[in-house]
Amino acid sequence: MAEAAGHRDVDVPKTKKAFVPLENNPEVMTHLVHQLGLSSNLAFHDVYSLTEPSLLSFLPRPALALLLVFPVTNTYEKFRQQEDSSREEYSGSGAGERVVWFKQTIRNACGLIGLLHAVCNGASRQQIQEGSDLQKLLKDAIPLKPGDRAEMLYQSQALESAHADAAKKGDSAAPDAEANVDLHFVAFVKSEEGDLWELDGRRKGPLNRGKLGPEDDVLSEKGQELGVQAFLRREEEAGGGELRFSVVMLGPSLE
Repeated sequence: MAEAAGHRDVDVPKTKKAFVPLENNPEVMTHLVHQLGLSSNLAFHDVYSLTEPSLLSFLPRPALALLLVFPVTNTYEKFRQQEDSSREEYSGSGAGERVVWFKQTIRNACGLIGLLHAVCNGASRQQIQEGSDLQKLLKDAIPLKPGDRAEMLYQSQALESAHADAAKKGDSAAPDAEANVDLHFVAFVKSEEGDLWELDGRRKGPLNRGKLGPEDDVLSEKGQELGVQAFLRREEEAGGGELRFSVVMLGPSLE
């Protein structure tokens, strides 16, 4: 499903910088991460069903990360605020950090933040090419606290240039950078230690959703139960209806 995605910028600090929202399109996303320096061995793929075995069987595995795109509902906002109210602001940094998390301060950049979360964590991190912009960005980000890390992204010309190039691609006309688009990206990533992380630059920090076994990836039954299905079930039950959403996964390239 290809549609432009951003968000309403609730609780994202108002800044002078705004990006054109990325289209929720695996080709666009793959182009962007390859341009930044992820190996061509990995690519993004549409997930047409989370439950139909015949459709899941076509996807190359393992699924290293999922990007869920959904409308920002009142139900989601209420849950997010309630869950975050008892949490401290994340302050992790350094080589011992369990997961690399990026705080979002650029308007309409939730797609970009989701992509960075997907490629800078878990097994995909080992597929970042030496000497690339992505490797430099990650190397520079790791020792920084979240505020300084967000400022580094804000100031990155390489990131802004690659994003602008990718935003021109896709199947639909891109909205203006200042547009209020009420769709949002959340990433689910399996770390190399086996933890399933929900990563969202609008939250107070990374969310550990549970432990996965060596045989599990983020699209496995357990991976979905702890991650994307738990998220969708909560939204559907509270909202009283089916949630409009789409999912793409990061996994082996088919080329």
